[in-house]
Amino acid sequence: MSTFEPLVFSGVQPTGNLHLGNYLGAVRRWVALQENNNCIYCVVDQHAITQAVSVWGGPAELQRNTREVTAAFLAAGIDAEKHIVFNQSRVRQHAELAWVFNCIARMGWLNRMTQFKDKAGKDRENASVGLFAYPNLMAADILVYRATHVPVGEDQKQHLELTRDIAQKFNTDFSDRIAELGLGVETQSGDETIQSFFPLTEPVIGGPAARVMSLRDGTKKMSKSDPSDLSRINLTDDEDTISKKIRKAKTDSEPLPSDIEGLKERPEADNLVGIYAALTDTDKEGVIRDFGGQQFSVFKPALADLAVAKLAPIASQMRRLSADTTYIDSVLKNGGERASVLAEKTMRNVRDIVGFLQD
Repeated sequence: MSTFEPLVFSGVQPTGNLHLGNYLGAVRRWVALQENNNCIYCVVDQHAITQAVSVWGGPAELQRNTREVTAAFLAAGIDAEKHIVFNQSRVRQHAELAWVFNCIARMGWLNRMTQFKDKAGKDRENASVGLFAYPNLMAADILVYRATHVPVGEDQKQHLELTRDIAQKFNTDFSDRIAELGLGVETQSGDETIQSFFPLTEPVIGGPAARVMSLRDGTKKMSKSDPSDLSRINLTDDEDTISKKIRKAKTDSEPLPSDIEGLKERPEADNLVGIYAALTDTDKEGVIRDFGGQQFSVFKPALADLAVAKLAPIASQMRRLSADTTYIDSVLKNGGERASVLAEKTMRNVRDIVGFLQD
C-alpha cells in the first residue's frame, strides 16, 4: 500500500441530554462530511463509564442514553446504511488495541492531559484508571479503523495530538517488523524514512459555532450539567421551549455592533451571532452585515424563528426514533457487525506486528 485510504471517524459519549452545542459542534458536521467521505460514527459507551456510577447513571441509564444518541444521529441525517453507526462496546477490538496503546503511550503524555485534571479535580488519587487512560482508548477507537481524519472541537485537539504521538511511536518502534510483513506506508519521521502502519490522523476543525456557549453565561461552554435548563437548547425541546430559551438568553443592553471587532468583549452577543451563523451556514461577518446596529429585541426573535425551523423537525424525528428501540437496536447491531470486520482486519495485522501468536 502506497498511501492510507481516506476515512473519517468520530464518536460521542452517551451521556444524555444532547444539546445545540453537540449538534452544531459535532453531529451536524458529521452529516456534511458523509457526503464526500467514507465515515464511521460511534456511540462511545465504554468512555461513558470512566467516572463513578453516580455520574453516568448506571446500566439502564447508559442503555437509554446510547439509544437516544443513536436516534439523534439518524434524526439529524446520518445515513446508517451508506456509512457505519454503532456502539463501541460491540466491537471488542477497540479495547484490545487500547491495551497495546497502554504499552506504547508514556505516563508523561497522559499526565499532561488537561481533561483528566478537570474531571478528576483535587481528588486525583480517587479517580479511576479508566479516566486517566481513556485517551489511549480514544486513540484505539480512531486507529483500529486507521482513520485519516477526525472532526474535533477545540477541547479534543489535545487528545488527537496524543493519538498522533501514539501512532508515530508504534510506527517507529515496529518499523522494521511492519516492513518485513509488507504492511507499511513509507513516511518521514524527522530525517528518517520509516514504514508506518497507522496514519497520523488529521483534525477536521469546525465552522463558526464549533464551540457553543451557555445561553446564560457566554464565557462557559453549553453543557448538560448546568443546573439551569435555560442555559442550553436540548435536541428534544419542542418549538415553544426552543423559542422561549432563545428569547430569555442573556444579552447586554447595547445593540449588535456594526463590525465583527465589536463582538470581542461581548461574549453573549458573540455566542448568539455564532449560533445564527452556524444555523444559516454563513459566518459572523455575514450576520453582522444583516443585523449590525439593531437591538436584541429584533435579533433574538429572528434567531428564535431560525432555531425552531432548523431544530424542531430534528427533535420530532428524534423522539419518534427513540420510541422505536427495536429499530435503533437493529441499526447498532448491523453497524457493529460491519465495524467488527474492519477492526479485526487491523487487529490481525497488529497482533502479527507486535508478535502475538494467533490462528
